[in-house]
Amino acid sequence: MDVPVALIQLDVTSAESVPDRITRAFQLVRSAAQGSQMVMLPELWHVGAFEIDQLAKHAQALDGPLMTDLGALAAELGVWLHAGSFAERASDGELFNTSVLFDPNGSVAATYRKIHLFGFDGGETTVLSGGDELVVVDTPLGPTGLATCYDLRFPELFRALNEGGATCVLLTSGWPTPRIAHWDVLTRARAIENQMWLVACNEVGQQGSVTLGGHSMIVDPTGDVIALAAESEEVLRGAIDPQFSARWRAEFPVLPDIKLR
Repeated sequence: MDVPVALIQLDVTSAESVPDRITRAFQLVRSAAQGSQMVMLPELWHVGAFEIDQLAKHAQALDGPLMTDLGALAAELGVWLHAGSFAERASDGELFNTSVLFDPNGSVAATYRKIHLFGFDGGETTVLSGGDELVVVDTPLGPTGLATCYDLRFPELFRALNEGGATCVLLTSGWPTPRIAHWDVLTRARAIENQMWLVACNEVGQQGSVTLGGHSMIVDPTGDVIALAAESEEVLRGAIDPQFSARWRAEFPVLPDIKLR
């Protein structure tokens, strides 16, 4: 049976306050949950992916109010909720770009600390620590891997998720307009080369001098885009067949021919 999903392509324009954006995002989650089994938010949406200097100010613990309230919302709505990612302040004070997935009971099903930090010698690398653990968790979509934004440029991460059993990856992102053509290609490439679903939720809006590019999408294991958002705020809906990946891998068995690891 197909699983209905909803991706919230949130506008993160800097002029909006963080409390106002959180309130609005909760409203969008409520709306997106109608008829959906899985709802997804983008990367660092509460602050904005390119408001790097604001991350420390708005960082919280995993059991802080933001994630606690989102867990309660998932339970209230009875949906799987990928809460996007947030600025996590660990017990030792380190900051991480952390994705959180809640089950319909509001319990944390999985967390993923972004491994590849964007910015070369600046950006995220100046304030955040990188994670070091891959995450695959059972969801209604099948064995599901978690990844974040810049991770998309590193095919070895997706191959490792594949080898860890993933037949679907949820990618939360804040990908800018100037490189949106790369996003369009790489999301499909990661799906094609791993014969897996790629569910990619991006942001829109203006963060200082950076425009976020949208194009949230759902890509099937053959690389076909079955749902694609434009470049403004919207809730993108689609349906995922959890068995499609296994069928396609059996029909076109590329993965057993991998020689280099």
